[in-house]
Amino acid sequence: MRSSPPPPQRRSSKPRRTVSIIGTGSYAPERILTNRELEQMVDTSDEWIRTRTGIGERRIAAPNESTSDMATAAALAAMEQAQVSAEEIDLIIVATVTPDTAFPATACWVQKRLGAMRAACFDVSAACAGFLYALEIAQQFISTHVYNTVLIIGAEKLSAITDWTDRNTCVLFGDGAGAAVLRNRPNSHGVISTYMGSDGTFTDILIMPGGGSRCPITPENLPERLNTIKMAGKEVYKQAVTSMFAAANRALEDAGLKYEDIACVIPHQANIRIIEAIAERMRLPMDKFYVNLDRFGNTSAAAVAMALDEAHRNQRIKIGDYILLVVFGGGLTWASSVIQW
Repeated sequence: MRSSPPPPQRRSSKPRRTVSIIGTGSYAPERILTNRELEQMVDTSDEWIRTRTGIGERRIAAPNESTSDMATAAALAAMEQAQVSAEEIDLIIVATVTPDTAFPATACWVQKRLGAMRAACFDVSAACAGFLYALEIAQQFISTHVYNTVLIIGAEKLSAITDWTDRNTCVLFGDGAGAAVLRNRPNSHGVISTYMGSDGTFTDILIMPGGGSRCPITPENLPERLNTIKMAGKEVYKQAVTSMFAAANRALEDAGLKYEDIACVIPHQANIRIIEAIAERMRLPMDKFYVNLDRFGNTSAAAVAMALDEAHRNQRIKIGDYILLVVFGGGLTWASSVIQW
């Protein structure tokens, strides 16, 4: 009996190639919501918010401004810096928990606005860890020669799912978007290591319980505001510190580096106390950490992407620097990456 010939190879047999971020961009809505304004909305104070979170203000999208609008603005800034046209983009990944629509994907709305009609498009839902999940996915496609140019975006309109009567959560969140263009850059290490993790046993400590198939919103449950963010703050804090530190250790170990080799740490911008606790465990001074949560609050998947763009444009990171990105989000999800800029 004669055997059938093997199927044709669908993936490149070329050696894996390195992946670099060649451009970054970000966007923040015009409206600034200060702590003083929140004092008029809920029982809180500027001092209480700053002391416990480090947040002084956050940006709020206009009523007619969608997640894809913000994502597109950030993408255009990243593409301009990278000198990449819409026609060159092979893949668009949008990380978000506030999509324009349940379907189609927000990435498809972005594609339409950019005119990037050659690109494949999909969304990633990993809450605040989403941008680094997208980074890892993009790296796999580029390193294996499937795609050459990938656009990744973290974008959120959290104001649309915030309970503005809950003083424990409404002070935390803001809107915005950050983007990066990834390609192979000859003679550069680029992304050295990545690590992702999840623990679904903690799904209930940071969640929007309503609005999906598990709990559709009905006239009967609408007063319960189940389509807004619910959070068990103390438990989230504990899990965030533990998981982010472990993720950072794993990425550094895989990269063959130590904390003292890192020029800049860009953590998830959720709470200054979380960042300070991680810095203490890493035995690094706070001046090695890039922090902008005082101006933007927690923008979920957009947070680390916006901070990365600011750090890049402000020359906080330079060519050849080792940088560490580390994030944590609902799921629970966490991720980290070591990059040589």
